[in-house]
Amino acid sequence: MTPEYIEDMEKLASTQILDARLDDWRKLAQALHARFLTGNFVTGLKFVTAVTEAAERANHHPDVTLRYPIVDVKLISHDVSQVTQRDVDLARQISEIAREQGIDAEPSALTELELALDTADLAAVGPFWAALLTGSLDSLMGDDVVDPSGRLPLLWFQHTDAHETPRQRFHIDLWVPHDVAEERIAAAVAAGGRVVDDENAPSFVVLADPEGNKACVCTCLNR
Repeated sequence: MTPEYIEDMEKLASTQILDARLDDWRKLAQALHARFLTGNFVTGLKFVTAVTEAAERANHHPDVTLRYPIVDVKLISHDVSQVTQRDVDLARQISEIAREQGIDAEPSALTELELALDTADLAAVGPFWAALLTGSLDSLMGDDVVDPSGRLPLLWFQHTDAHETPRQRFHIDLWVPHDVAEERIAAAVAAGGRVVDDENAPSFVVLADPEGNKACVCTCLNR
């Protein structure tokens, strides 16, 4: 394994990703995401075909979703489960393909839903949720249950102290681009919510609805 390949496999910090100035892309929970406004299936398929060819040349393959007006692309180095230089390089190539085909990106529309479960005993509850949600214990990866098919949101186990009375504590983590978080929080507050805790902003801000149900608005900053 060459030193160059090892360097390409190293995890990039959020600051390094931001410094790369990938205008079309945003880092959410784990990966780089982009949304391209293709407008129709024919344009979308042409774009996906060109992305596929670029990915084959790079031997590094994104997750691509083709829908009627858009193409969503997700980039992560699956062998290390992190964003690496390989993802940044391919992201630049994909953006260049979009520009050549006259396709705009819409990074402000990106979101990722993550379910979070407080637990004091990951070893006990983790296998249960992996088996229930995906049918395989192999989907339990560290503190996460990851569905390889991409049909389910990420389930993250938040470590907490044991409670005298057993209780289930789920909440929603909504990952948004770092540059739209304040706008999304303001919209939720204007719709009747309230800020419960912003001590860890801009990494995450805890909101609650009028009945006290909580959700976190998360970004890649300060992580």
